[in-house]
Amino acid sequence: MTRVAVVGAGYSGFNSNTPDLSWKELMYEAAVRAYEDAGVDPRKDVDAFVTCAEDFWEGFAIFDEFVPDQLGAVLKPTFTVDADFLYGIANAVMIIKSGLADIAVVEAHSKASDILTFGEVIKFAFDPIWLRPIGKAHPYYFAALEKSAYMTARGYSDDVFAKVVEKNKANGRLNSDAPYAGKVTADDVLRSEAVFYPIRKLEIAQRADGAIVFVLAREEIARELTDTPIWVSGVGWWSETSNYDTMSFTAAYARKSAEMAYKMAGITNPARQIDVAEVDDRFAFKEVQHIEALKLAKSNEIPELVEGGYFGRGGDLPVNVSGGSLSVGNLLEATGGQKALEVVLQLRGEAGRRQVDAEVGVAQAWRYIPTASGAVAVFSR
Repeated sequence: MTRVAVVGAGYSGFNSNTPDLSWKELMYEAAVRAYEDAGVDPRKDVDAFVTCAEDFWEGFAIFDEFVPDQLGAVLKPTFTVDADFLYGIANAVMIIKSGLADIAVVEAHSKASDILTFGEVIKFAFDPIWLRPIGKAHPYYFAALEKSAYMTARGYSDDVFAKVVEKNKANGRLNSDAPYAGKVTADDVLRSEAVFYPIRKLEIAQRADGAIVFVLAREEIARELTDTPIWVSGVGWWSETSNYDTMSFTAAYARKSAEMAYKMAGITNPARQIDVAEVDDRFAFKEVQHIEALKLAKSNEIPELVEGGYFGRGGDLPVNVSGGSLSVGNLLEATGGQKALEVVLQLRGEAGRRQVDAEVGVAQAWRYIPTASGAVAVFSR
């Protein structure tokens, strides 16, 4: 089987606000850096381009019409995946493995600072008859319901989620691209306002701007372009339901996506074979839920492991060494890109002060409220 590797990675932004850069300029900067990293000319060398975008976030339809100029993709096959960056990785892998392309580019971005009515935009994803008209409640209340259901099912206290915030905020202090990092203790979290009970303010990732571009290539070309290819060993994606009122609230999307990716990568014991993980933590409880779903630990063990630092930067299985979304910010459809970027940097040994020892890493992303959809990618040296 044809193997596919990441041969170039570039990013721009990761700031709470980027008034000096348009979304096109963010994309352009990330693309230029990715092409320089890979040593390729997009006009001559790249065969296919994938952009990951949600039209509601962008404010206009058919987003791929706005992509070619800044990616160097004019007159090249270009299309939009209406989903997270990790779905784009999966599509690029399939394009290359099918023989349709030797080199493919994946892009995702967030210009969340331009969105003035964030909650109202989210509501467009809800059922328009029964759920969207419910009062004037912010959609985060639905995340609060999910947290409550998860806590009840597992018997967890808020302490475990507060420790997640403390860990990720501390990790982010070693990341110059983490605008929301800081010295926050679990007690600070527990004392913070429960803005969407039982979710506290410090448990919610704030929005951020940024763009990520990856260059992927089939094995023969990857080995010509770089001495350190990072292999996309497995990809997986899954959706449970499009209706919030019929969801199981068990992160089945993450479990099923991981099973698919692990099977492709030959991972049979994730808790032992995965060295580093970047999982979706846009609400603190989601990190715990996703650790369980990815089979990185058993549910009854997680509180003790979190308390003991097992998932810390110096622990046995570091999770969200980048600081996660709680430090870097909610990058919308680029969230999985930030996760994948951190894993790639770690496997390359280019993560600087936050470097850990890793040969296999996993990145996971959820498509956010009100979906039960997600994707997983396994990377290896």
